[in-house]
Amino acid sequence: MKKNLTVSLNQKIKPYNSKINVDPDKSLSIRSFLIGSICQGISIVKNTLESEDVKSTINACKQLGVKIVKIKPRVYQIYGNGLGSFIAKKNAELNFGNSGTASRLLIGILSTTPNIMVKLKGDHSLNKRSMKKLIILMERFGANFIPKNKNNFPLKMVSSEMPVGIDYKTDVSAQLKSAVILAGLNSNGNTNIYEELKSRDHTENLLKVNKEIFKIKRVNKKKIIKILGKKKLKPLKINIGADPSSAAFFVALTLLIKDSSLKIRNVGLNPTRTGFFELLKKQNVKIKFTNLRKENNEVLGDILVKSSKIKPIKAPASIYSKTTDEYLILFMIAALTNGVSSFKGISDLANKESSRAHEMKKILNQIGIKCKLTNDEMKIYGKEKIETKNKKIIVRNLGDHRVAMCAFILGLVTGTRTLIKNFETVYTSSPSFLKIMKSLGAKFEIKK
Repeated sequence: MKKNLTVSLNQKIKPYNSKINVDPDKSLSIRSFLIGSICQGISIVKNTLESEDVKSTINACKQLGVKIVKIKPRVYQIYGNGLGSFIAKKNAELNFGNSGTASRLLIGILSTTPNIMVKLKGDHSLNKRSMKKLIILMERFGANFIPKNKNNFPLKMVSSEMPVGIDYKTDVSAQLKSAVILAGLNSNGNTNIYEELKSRDHTENLLKVNKEIFKIKRVNKKKIIKILGKKKLKPLKINIGADPSSAAFFVALTLLIKDSSLKIRNVGLNPTRTGFFELLKKQNVKIKFTNLRKENNEVLGDILVKSSKIKPIKAPASIYSKTTDEYLILFMIAALTNGVSSFKGISDLANKESSRAHEMKKILNQIGIKCKLTNDEMKIYGKEKIETKNKKIIVRNLGDHRVAMCAFILGLVTGTRTLIKNFETVYTSSPSFLKIMKSLGAKFEIKK
């Protein structure tokens, strides 16, 4: 990854009418490599996101004895040897970089893989994130984490000698749900997951082809997942759509720039990921989904968006799980919308790459936007017109890609002088971000 990039800008972007492709979906890319590695046979993954987080995933799988071959740009073959096939030298070190998804899901697989003793670490940002809930769950499968009572990386993990399936009632975290699913695949007996709160279902969609192993039923509108352990998984053949979380930044920019329109092609529109669009569509903003279709149990389509008059946003806690990665860009939209917007049920934002709500509050305060932040709610007192004279947006070394991207768009929309340090963190999820921004007419400087 490029190191120590600082991006600066001080000009508004001009109106545009364009068509773009954004980077492939990160969640699906990471899951495809992890699940492909424990399938029996050769999996083929097309249109893979080639970002830093995905590279960390690939490197970790290779360290665990998996053969992965890049056929051409974004196309990979994964030579899976089946459940329980990972091997590791004693005290081998796995470095997950910035990826919370790769770390949590791979720990799920390793917890029930025989004879695994590995050291786990990440970058400065990931090492600060709490793994307490994950540790508690994997200990139920029989895994051990050393030292005891430490909840963040670096840690040592010793896998279970005799993993047995568990019953688990979910919270809003799709990563924890996926970790339990993956741990259950190689456990004795059955693992039952009761989805109390809806969350991303990419892991389920990738495993649905294994009907004799992986069963989903609905009781009173709630989902129950049953995993029958110790069976063979069929290899994957998947073509990954564009990332809706990456698309959201360009949608927000277009909505806020007068006389602009944009088409974003081939975007993943999984219903568990579309809270951002649902909130905005309720205000009758000009967003449409077209060319809708289904591939690999995932909905794909094009997004058409035009600049729109926006009303204050009222986001209930119930939509959090469908909007987790888009809250920061919603905060930014709210800041530039007349009136008071409120966002409830956001306490989990504190355990992302940074304490995200707190960091966005600091950025919005820099341009004179009043915010009230409690543990579980943010209120933003927005203004359509921002006086930028003598104001400056500064983002220091946070290691949070979404904060950096939000600040960049805020600078483009308002024309405020903006300085974003540690911008290389954007390459963890959206390596094409600056290239696409340039194609839309954004003016900025990069300093190394």
